[in-house]
Amino acid sequence: MDGRLIYLMGPSGAGKDSLIEAARKPLQSMGGEVVRRVITRSAESVGEDAIGVSREEFARRKDEGQFALSWHAHGLDYGIPIQIDQWLKDGRQVLINGSRGHLAEAMQRYPALLPVLLTVKDEVLRQRLVRRGRESLAQIEARLSRNGHFTADDLPGDTQIHRLDNSGELALTVAHLISLLKFNAGPDQT
Repeated sequence: MDGRLIYLMGPSGAGKDSLIEAARKPLQSMGGEVVRRVITRSAESVGEDAIGVSREEFARRKDEGQFALSWHAHGLDYGIPIQIDQWLKDGRQVLINGSRGHLAEAMQRYPALLPVLLTVKDEVLRQRLVRRGRESLAQIEARLSRNGHFTADDLPGDTQIHRLDNSGELALTVAHLISLLKFNAGPDQT
């Protein structure tokens, strides 16, 4: 039986990286995998546990077919290694940090993917962004405005999006994610 791709989306600051890292061990105990994205940014950049490469290296890998999925957003290129196809073939659940703008293309390649939208209340997001210290207050307010537009309402067709609120304790969000995965898994994936 084929596995299932768990396609996590959400605005910057919602806690996707924290959730992915905290869900790693529980997901692996279920026989699942967590994917490290390949991103065109320096290895010194703060953020997710990704593989940082140059634009030239990214283009080479893409040309060689090393990515199952890839997209460009916010001035960066993102790639999901082709290895996920084998994991899915082996029946594993595979968690990736996806892009809402790329969901339609991902669904074409993986029709059974499970789309998950991580949300966070504006006041919590504001606190996180201020604490992170990467942006000015004006940039934070602009991001909060975009967060208000980050909904599942404009996603492809009749796509059922599973929402997870990450405004509270991370452990609770992880528990909700694992419950969601168990509920939506086939009999061989629980």
